[in-house]
Amino acid sequence: MTPETLAALRYAGLDAGEVGRVVAAALDEDFRYGPDVTSAATVAGRALTADVVARQAGVLAGVPVALAVLDLAPGAGNGDSAGAAGTMLVPDGARIAPGDAVLRVSGPATAVLGAERTMLNFLTRLSGIATATRAWADAVAGTGAVIRDTRKTTPGLRAVEKYAVRCGGGENHRMGLGDAALIKDNHVAAAGGVARAVAAVRSAAAGVPLEVECDSLPQVRQALAAGARFLLLDNMGVGALREAVAAARAYDGVRLEASGGLRLATAREVALTGVDYLSVGALTHSSPALDLGLDVVEPLPNRPRDQLLVVSRRGDERRLRRTFPGR
Repeated sequence: MTPETLAALRYAGLDAGEVGRVVAAALDEDFRYGPDVTSAATVAGRALTADVVARQAGVLAGVPVALAVLDLAPGAGNGDSAGAAGTMLVPDGARIAPGDAVLRVSGPATAVLGAERTMLNFLTRLSGIATATRAWADAVAGTGAVIRDTRKTTPGLRAVEKYAVRCGGGENHRMGLGDAALIKDNHVAAAGGVARAVAAVRSAAAGVPLEVECDSLPQVRQALAAGARFLLLDNMGVGALREAVAAARAYDGVRLEASGGLRLATAREVALTGVDYLSVGALTHSSPALDLGLDVVEPLPNRPRDQLLVVSRRGDERRLRRTFPGR
């Protein structure tokens, strides 16, 4: 990947090696049977400039991943000697409207069209997650509650999907099974009770953040008495959530997370109970893709230098002008 793409990934908090593996696997789905025979037959030897354009309103996410696709997609062959290059027109996390161009792609036509579907697959999927997350974040704005994701992610895409949640104004729950402990009902049953489960995790992994899932007020009280200070309140109604919040106020430093059966229409009501987080698995397992497409355009117009991330592949002219305006 180019230095510019690596810089964009670092700024986004994405691991370049992990993104590279995900992108390579996605590209392999298209290229494992050979080159793009349609483009080779119709546009070999020609140059092309095209914009990724929003077909509907939403929140953008995934441009650094799209740049990685352009860097890693096969570019040489069929008379073409280079790959495509991308120019960021809109930063991740920005709201976009129908007709907005968000990314400009230039290069040999075979490279641009060969990368098109993989690039759009990432952008539409991640922008859909960011758009859904923003709707939830807007719904609870001003309450003090924060929207969080879960581990209900597409296999292999967790890092980029959780990045999309951040683009939409949400926060990430644990990334895996080792960066935090979450005692769930099966752990409680196997350990012989909430207190025993808490003690066992504290003994085995003293420095790991600990959260306890509770599905009743008696369990909330047991977890608090056992020393747990982060509770996940599973499938509790608004009344029960208020009671759990009241019980937690007797202890210092307790954080509460509502989870299970949450709906956007009632998100604000849940947030106003006093919980700290709303955990929404649907952000990553059920968000519809945001409609974006690739349209051929005229030569790149002049734009203010501080509004573009320019990725150029013209030898020594490779440079990063400025990433993510407004940040």
